[in-house]
Amino acid sequence: MSIAPPDQAIVLAAGLGKRMRPLTDTRPKPLVEVAGRSLLDRGLDMLAEAGVKRCAVNVHYLPDQIIDHLDDRRDMAFYVSDERDRLLDSAGGIVKALTLIDDKPFYLLNSDTFWIDQGEAALSLLAERFDPDEMDMALLLAAKDDATGHSGGLDFAMTPEGRLVRARAAEAADLPAYIYAGAAIVSPHIFASAKAEPHSLNVYFDRAIENGRLFGAVLQGRWITVGTPDAIAPAEAAIAAANDKALRRATG
Repeated sequence: MSIAPPDQAIVLAAGLGKRMRPLTDTRPKPLVEVAGRSLLDRGLDMLAEAGVKRCAVNVHYLPDQIIDHLDDRRDMAFYVSDERDRLLDSAGGIVKALTLIDDKPFYLLNSDTFWIDQGEAALSLLAERFDPDEMDMALLLAAKDDATGHSGGLDFAMTPEGRLVRARAAEAADLPAYIYAGAAIVSPHIFASAKAEPHSLNVYFDRAIENGRLFGAVLQGRWITVGTPDAIAPAEAAIAAANDKALRRATG
């Protein structure tokens, strides 16, 4: 049984962006622009389209720039989780930001990733997949052939029932493997005993796998990640190609 789509989100925007230097010498990575729009805005646009009304954003590096940027948006209520004194890593950042949203499932989004939907909207797919009675998290996944800018490996394999295991189990079990696309729906109860101290979200992925409560949905479209300056040009090319395709379809 799925639930109504979440109307709240946590966006992780506190990274140092070292691999994006020199672009991040004077601005935080989430404000780096791709095809004239910042990475942060591209993610927030998708959340707004999905119906998110309340959004917590964590900040650390050059935080005032992000705070000022959020002040210019009027499509949802923003709450800043300030980590300028200490960077808390992915899970620690979530734990601290949980105090700024309601105690119900939320979208989780990395601020350096976005996608181009070519079928059902990705966040809608996640909402349809997520069942809090069976799941702790539902992760958005991308096929390797549908990824732009990704230089790493595969993260998770999916069983026929939609449960996820680590990708290293994929070959032995003859399962399809995917990239974690940096978006999820998460039940806040999994952090009930956690403290706002530096630790990784991988702890919770592995715990959910052990309990059979980590599920996934595969993106219908192109996933784009921008981790270095060299990744901007391929990202912009992918956007241009998608825009051209949409224009041709619209004009017959």
